[in-house]
Amino acid sequence: MADEIDYESLPPNAGLAVNMLAGALAGISEHAVLFPIDSIKTRMQVFASSPVAVYTGVGNAFTRISSTEGMRALWRGVSSVVLGAGPAHAVHFGTLEAVKELAGGNEAGNQWVAHSLAGASATIAADALMNPFDVIKQRMQVHKSEFRSVFTCARVVYRNEGLAAFYVSYPTTLAISIPFNAIQYTVYEQVKRFMNPRGEYSPTSHITAGAVAGAVAAAVTTPLDVAKTILQTRGTSTDADIRNVRGMSDAFRVIWQRDGLKGFGRGLTPRVLTIMPSTALCWLSYEFFKAAIRTA
Repeated sequence: MADEIDYESLPPNAGLAVNMLAGALAGISEHAVLFPIDSIKTRMQVFASSPVAVYTGVGNAFTRISSTEGMRALWRGVSSVVLGAGPAHAVHFGTLEAVKELAGGNEAGNQWVAHSLAGASATIAADALMNPFDVIKQRMQVHKSEFRSVFTCARVVYRNEGLAAFYVSYPTTLAISIPFNAIQYTVYEQVKRFMNPRGEYSPTSHITAGAVAGAVAAAVTTPLDVAKTILQTRGTSTDADIRNVRGMSDAFRVIWQRDGLKGFGRGLTPRVLTIMPSTALCWLSYEFFKAAIRTA
């Protein structure tokens, strides 16, 4: 049982294999459970010409999607994140713990620089693997998506737009993910150490620190996430301006022209509602699996 683990006696770094396996399991758990809210976030961030795809809030989006398209529509594309989340999170947590160790983040004292560096390094490595799966996921999530299969979506996108379509949003993804993960990991470590200074296995401190860290990071990086969604779904748009978006600056220009300042906050509520529990679940799962695997 998790509460029987002598957590304090374990060394701070569990080792690459354990960190990667625990990270893979945590990533799959995180993304699969909260996928419907992520689908709603994507729908709310897409600038559509048809009013049927415009939602006034999370509750309104859930009601309209489930009543007009069925509950299954909220899970469309989940197989893409499951396929990508395991390997990407394995790379993420393996890199995270390795850089944290090298930077001295496991030593006593306030190590926020080491934690920020570890979080940023982890996301550069993981997003290179996850970005194509994220593009496929969002193409399948949009209103009236033509895709029902991950492999069909990947094939059609590649045929029509080339390999670049899977990485056109990668610079924007990094622009979001580097500050997001640097903020998230730093806040997580600080809150965890404040709540659990002895470093014991403590589900309460892990889940609370994860939730606080996710909420802060999600709120700060929402404008960048709106730009990323435009870049990843541009191939499904009938709007010429959106289809011609080539980078973050173009996306910001479209957002400002269409919706002004409030456009940069599109999807803020579902983003926080998705990321806050997902980071809580991810860190809870990661700490549990890491401890359980090492003591098995």
